[in-house]
Amino acid sequence: MPARGRRVPARRQEGQELLVACTQESRLFLELAAETEGAPSLQERPIRFVDIRETGGWSRAAREAPDSVVPKIAALVAAAQLPPPDPVPTVSYRSAGRVLVIGAANRAQRAAEMLADKLDVSLLITGAKGSLPQARTIAVHAGKVKAIAGWLGAFDVEWESSNPIDLDLCTRCNACIAVCPEGAIGFAYQIDLDKCKAHRACVRDCDAAGAIDFEREPLATSERFDLVLDLGAAPLIGLHQPPQGYFHAGDDEALVRAVLELRELVGEFEKPKFFHYKPKLCAHSRNERIGCSACIDVCSAQAITSDAKGSGGIIVNPMLCVGCGACTTVCPSGAMAYATPTAPDQGRRIRTLLGTYLRAGGQAAAGAPALLVHSHGEGARLIGELGRAARTSAAVHGVAARVLPLSVWHTASVGIDLWLAAVAQGAAQVWVLMTHEEAPEYGIALAAQMRVAQAVLCGLGYAGEHFRLIDANDASALDRALQTPPAQTVKTAATFNVQADKRATLELALDHLLAQAPQPQSVIALQAQGSPWGSVEIDKDRCTLCLSCVGACPEAALADNPEKPQLRFIESNCVQCGLCASTCPEQAITLVPRLWLVDGGRARKQMRVLNEAEPFACIRCGKPFGTLRAIEAIVGRLAGHAMFQGRAAERLKMCSDCRVIDIHTSADEVRIDQL
Repeated sequence: MPARGRRVPARRQEGQELLVACTQESRLFLELAAETEGAPSLQERPIRFVDIRETGGWSRAAREAPDSVVPKIAALVAAAQLPPPDPVPTVSYRSAGRVLVIGAANRAQRAAEMLADKLDVSLLITGAKGSLPQARTIAVHAGKVKAIAGWLGAFDVEWESSNPIDLDLCTRCNACIAVCPEGAIGFAYQIDLDKCKAHRACVRDCDAAGAIDFEREPLATSERFDLVLDLGAAPLIGLHQPPQGYFHAGDDEALVRAVLELRELVGEFEKPKFFHYKPKLCAHSRNERIGCSACIDVCSAQAITSDAKGSGGIIVNPMLCVGCGACTTVCPSGAMAYATPTAPDQGRRIRTLLGTYLRAGGQAAAGAPALLVHSHGEGARLIGELGRAARTSAAVHGVAARVLPLSVWHTASVGIDLWLAAVAQGAAQVWVLMTHEEAPEYGIALAAQMRVAQAVLCGLGYAGEHFRLIDANDASALDRALQTPPAQTVKTAATFNVQADKRATLELALDHLLAQAPQPQSVIALQAQGSPWGSVEIDKDRCTLCLSCVGACPEAALADNPEKPQLRFIESNCVQCGLCASTCPEQAITLVPRLWLVDGGRARKQMRVLNEAEPFACIRCGKPFGTLRAIEAIVGRLAGHAMFQGRAAERLKMCSDCRVIDIHTSADEVRIDQL
């Protein structure tokens, strides 16, 4: 028997997996397993846990019709038994514990006292009020922060000091405090310039130390710190997802929480590299022209920046990335992909949940399944609170028997490809639970994606609301939201695997949804924001077939024809990035967000001609080059230019070979004339 007289669970045999349907006592089970002789180590064979009670066992449905929750329990157990995702690369932080505390003297000093035994503390005093101790035990600076950037182990802080007292020179003898007639100098050893009347008695009394100088130029200082504790009323880094190692504590409760975390941030730390980036698929920019910037716009950590003048793509700083996955959700091309877990791994979980539920008779017992995507933090806590409330109150429904919770690192990491795949695989609805954890921009982006996905299903004839953001910060609001009846879904669930390529998954989902669509439209109009599909319209009166749009298109949606002047298009490749429109010198291109389903959707995957023109023949050799309209436009624009008169103007009507020959012929004629 191990310590405290606890009963040891049955020993796991070699090769056996252990699944525990209780998350509340997970710590106890892990301790027991570690103390059991002969059991495999938790590193070799970890114990898996699945929450059955709060997510369905404690609900009105379980009380009134126990059999109705059996398919759901089977689905949760099946998903919990899936092998874990493959490990992903990591990024490392190193912190020596050098922390900068920024704020008023009193609070900063109090924070320093709570940190000094574990960390190397420096203070940056931001005002003249408060007091500092007489003994100089830690480094103290004063000034106003001008810039702060970085992450755990590498924060660069710049500040400017314009106060007449230099804290490095100040000996804290208090002579200046005693002599100042206005009381403009306090025990923070900074001068309140609003009170100071320029008597300068303090300067005379500080003559030996020379710490006070009203003529001193503002001093700019820059230093690097491992950690930052910001005690200001407003955060210096005003991001919803501030970098790791930065803490804002505007009140005493937040200060205590921050201190407890800061004390543990010494050493080396790792986190997953949450994303994969494929530059070749990126539709951000071409030739320094900006196309899609969805990932940059949505990132609440400002971890993504443009590299339009460099590679033409984007730059993601893995040290700032917090793994929300919003960039991967809004990316239309799949250039940004989530890695923890990957889309195929997440898709496997979703297919297992839905497939097991349906095979166990869930649709007949409780209705078509709804997938509830929630975060592993606040979302899981809220669902647990609802389950416990349903256990004790007959008025609370709890998590309905047809609702299948899907815990993810961050709700913004699951997007339209997985949502539509889930519906194709039998889900009646996909709901995303939003709490205060999610940045406002995530909700805006997810809502835009849901409007596109809903428009697709409505255009295919599926009745009801299939996608919704559930904005709930208490159990009662969540309880009401989960009582929504099922929407119409497919009669036969798809069995395809979610692909690593986002566009491939979207095509698989669309093909299945279209094959079973009740009343499909031939053209489904979509909103411009967030649409991953669409066409382009060409103003043929403006287009000269210069084909600059073909070179700008990052997805090979636009193409030329080597045989004759044509602009061709494959609609299924278009991601509506807009690079073609911004590149076109004639402004002849307009984006048309839509889903084109003519000929059962096959037409959108085939190349079609958008514009063609009569070729222009070289006036010297007769070989076709360019188009008649393009050459006429060039000749017309350069007609008044001094360098394109006479014979030079005629060269504009020649092919490149003949142009070179004519230039040399003209030069030879000039030399002969000179002789």
